[in-house]
Amino acid sequence: MSNDQHEDTPALNLEYYVPALVTFLANKLSSGASSIYREFFGIGIVEWRLLALLAVENGISANRMCQVIGLDKSGVSRSLKLLEQEQYVYSSLDPDDARRLIIWMTSKGRALHDKVFEVAIAREKLLLQGFTKKEIDTLVKFLNRLNDSVNTVNNFRPNIPK
Repeated sequence: MSNDQHEDTPALNLEYYVPALVTFLANKLSSGASSIYREFFGIGIVEWRLLALLAVENGISANRMCQVIGLDKSGVSRSLKLLEQEQYVYSSLDPDDARRLIIWMTSKGRALHDKVFEVAIAREKLLLQGFTKKEIDTLVKFLNRLNDSVNTVNNFRPNIPK
């Protein structure tokens, strides 16, 4: 098969297509963080995200975690199982709904969170070192606006005949 490019064939400009730029950046950051967190703390990026969320909102359901972080249930479930085995979190039945578990971070989990937190903040500082405070504020506002649009984008269905 030829590697010839066809001028009349549409192709994304990957240097200007926002979903690709965001995805590429997120994938590279996640991969790097996961490598460091596994080497130094024995957890991966998903476990870190769950601990970080529990530090903000302790005592929440796995479904809530999926909603906030945007991960699938099976990935969250596997990570919670690992965190529970290591005694970083524990679960209890929801008093309002016995079919649902509530996840809590333990003091051991909090200690791990605090160690990983320092590394996460150092990585963020390195990532943003070329930006002014005003640029960072603008970037955060833009990222939050993009995040607010995700449901609309994901609910979009093209009008294509089947």
